[in-house]
Amino acid sequence: MSDQISILSTKILSNEHRQALINAKIDLLEDNFIAITNTDFELSNINQNLIFSSQNAIVSLIEQPDWEQLQSKTVFCVGLKSKELLEKNGFTVAVYMDYASELAEIITLIYNKESFTFFSGNLRKETLPQSLKAAAVKFNEIETYQTKLTPFKISKEEKFDGILFFSPSAVESYLKDNKIKNEICFCIGQTTAEALRGVTKNIVLPEIPSTELLIEEVIQQFNLDIN
Repeated sequence: MSDQISILSTKILSNEHRQALINAKIDLLEDNFIAITNTDFELSNINQNLIFSSQNAIVSLIEQPDWEQLQSKTVFCVGLKSKELLEKNGFTVAVYMDYASELAEIITLIYNKESFTFFSGNLRKETLPQSLKAAAVKFNEIETYQTKLTPFKISKEEKFDGILFFSPSAVESYLKDNKIKNEICFCIGQTTAEALRGVTKNIVLPEIPSTELLIEEVIQQFNLDIN
């Protein structure tokens, strides 16, 4: 391939994920288009089951004093990485699904007589709360972190073949100062892809929401040799 493939990542990647793209001879630009700030909160009025829809909420929880007292509670979460992080910190995960909509369906169908505390962020989607309310499931919500958009304008000289998006907030942040032209938008999952509705149809998603699989999609999309 004579022309090098150029990719923009809307968050700073881990060394491992960065290396995978470098090994595939991809020219990579990375920047955080959102900033996460953990908030302090009280561990009071906690119901019998816990819900997490992001790893950010888990990280914030384990920064709070006496968080270990919740380890005996049953946990429901979105995403395999969240499940792994919870288990690594001594929690038992009863159910995990790839999307909040799937988790909401399981809870409202099977666990609707139980009570829940949802640990969330300020820009969380309404998917879970709306479903729980509609099914009259008892729950409360604790905001554990704040997501702030940190947009910046990409230079006109920069041309990308693809853009990596990891959240709807990052899509929103990118579109504040930039337009999507012919770039392939690689989205971590359906919720992120949904944020691009009406903007572009040039979207690629991994089969399961995961950064590793998203990177693989990039490499396969451009038929790159990773040796």
